[in-house]
Amino acid sequence: MDKQSITGIVLIALILIVFSYFNKPKENLKNTENFKKDTLVVTPNNIEKKDTANKVIQEIEAIESVNNVNEGAFSNNLKGDSKSIIIENNLISVNIASKGAIINKVKLKRYKTFEGKDLFLTDEENNKTNLKFFAENRLIETKNIFFETINYTKNTKTTKSDSIVIGFRAYADSSKKLGYIEFLYKLKEDDYTVDFSVKFVGLEKIIPQNINYLTIDWESTPNSLEKSLDNERLTSTVYYKYLKDEADWLSETNDDKETLNNKVKWIAFKQHFFSSVLVAKDNFINAEIKINKINNEKTRLLKEMYASISIPYQPNPNNEYQFDMFYYFGPNHYGTLTRYNLEFEKMIPLGWGILGWINRFAVIPVFNFLSSFNINYGIIILIFTILVKIILFPIAYKTYLSSAKMKILKPEIDEINAKFGTEEPLKKQQAVMSLYKRAGVNPMAGCVPMLLQFPILIALFRFFPASIELRQESFLWADDLSSYDSIYDLGFNIPFYGDHVSLFTILMTISTIIYTKLNSDSFGSNNQMPGMKIMMYAMPIMFLGIFNNYSSGLSYYYFLANVLTFGQQFAIKGFIDEDKLHKQIQENKKRPIASKKSSFQKRLEDMAKKKGYKK
Repeated sequence: MDKQSITGIVLIALILIVFSYFNKPKENLKNTENFKKDTLVVTPNNIEKKDTANKVIQEIEAIESVNNVNEGAFSNNLKGDSKSIIIENNLISVNIASKGAIINKVKLKRYKTFEGKDLFLTDEENNKTNLKFFAENRLIETKNIFFETINYTKNTKTTKSDSIVIGFRAYADSSKKLGYIEFLYKLKEDDYTVDFSVKFVGLEKIIPQNINYLTIDWESTPNSLEKSLDNERLTSTVYYKYLKDEADWLSETNDDKETLNNKVKWIAFKQHFFSSVLVAKDNFINAEIKINKINNEKTRLLKEMYASISIPYQPNPNNEYQFDMFYYFGPNHYGTLTRYNLEFEKMIPLGWGILGWINRFAVIPVFNFLSSFNINYGIIILIFTILVKIILFPIAYKTYLSSAKMKILKPEIDEINAKFGTEEPLKKQQAVMSLYKRAGVNPMAGCVPMLLQFPILIALFRFFPASIELRQESFLWADDLSSYDSIYDLGFNIPFYGDHVSLFTILMTISTIIYTKLNSDSFGSNNQMPGMKIMMYAMPIMFLGIFNNYSSGLSYYYFLANVLTFGQQFAIKGFIDEDKLHKQIQENKKRPIASKKSSFQKRLEDMAKKKGYKK
């Protein structure tokens, strides 16, 4: 290449650079500066500033229109620029877009994500709402319609506190003679609910008379808000409630769908600690709901949730129709949810049957009482554990007393085992039962108290991971008692264990093994059932993997329970004179025994016979 060619190439390059600089695309309207200009923030405090508000409303209503490419009803509203209005109170901030007139973003002000960021329960990318109906033989979808703001008012007549009412309207034609659709939103102060009404006025000429229902499509793919993505995915699903039935839900572990053929009261997209619920003032006609898992570990999205809801359409003689609903955007807090008297609290997995009763009527009231003192939740769990142990002390005493009796009889049981071996199981079982009867010992006496404690242990297993009170509450090395604690991140994943080391889980496991060791020699049956003894030691090891990714508050509670049990046993041992107990058993053995066999003895002998015949 000669000098002239090189000079030409350089000049062309300079021309292209200068041309690109002066002809670069304009900044997107949704950058930070322009988005603020297009967004109106409404609170009870600024609602009286009508001059400023009216100016902003005029800007919102002045949506740029272009030539319509479609003809027919609502075709004049298919083009424009989407604006936003934010209505907020002390609890939530709700963003409503003029395109579709839908809630596309909700922020909960009193909560943060596990990363400390603002907590958005929904956002415009992952939340979609669409009202569908037929008009002029065409399917109209409000998600494609640009609405105009029609009012901005303060209402104090119907409620004890201030409320904000925002209206959005879309006319069927540019002349505004064919009628309109109107969406109304009302936000009350200090409440997690947003009233939502759909209103149809004067559309009798374009909506066929045989249309008796409308459809609301509601989709959401929420982002993870918690520390453990796996646990959050396991607890996220779609809940629903029929008008005259209890709340129910779709599978939490698999893809699932359900057709709700009867009248429906509400449908909820439930996450671990927060929920979005759509509630009908009367009822929905029916609905179809479904949920799909997301198996991609590279995304923080939880699940795909979907509901297609049918609402009635019955215009009055004035050709007006309004259907009233409301949204709940808030925490899965038991006390908060119960105030609505709609069974929202069923979304908190407190357990079925007696487990749920224990949590609702015992655990939660005590926990709330202790929480009222504003002390650290680690200390609250300690106090709570002590109270539980005090209540269960009589049961623990009977269990230990039975163990002591069995320990005294263990040498004699060993002699019987050595005498009969495995060749004569029936005679061995008869001899053991005769010994129990002569000594006045019931081998089941220690099992019954343990069975009575079992529902409480399982109830607490459900309570701690579901308790939002523990969310992001720190104690010692744990930064979140509702999630796992980690003292060391492995950097790789171990199957059935995880990628971190939970110290509370290790302490719980070690204390459980010690507890098993201290009590294993108290039962003479262990030599007869070596498999049972192996299982008793294997269970804590299995729990090590399960609890490593579970609520650290639960592991901490079980660890405290084990430690306090050790203390109880030492205290009870001081009350029981084993020498005196041994003499009493020896005296009992001298007494004549009735020939009549107990039902328990008969069952054991029958089992031994069957076992002997099989051999």
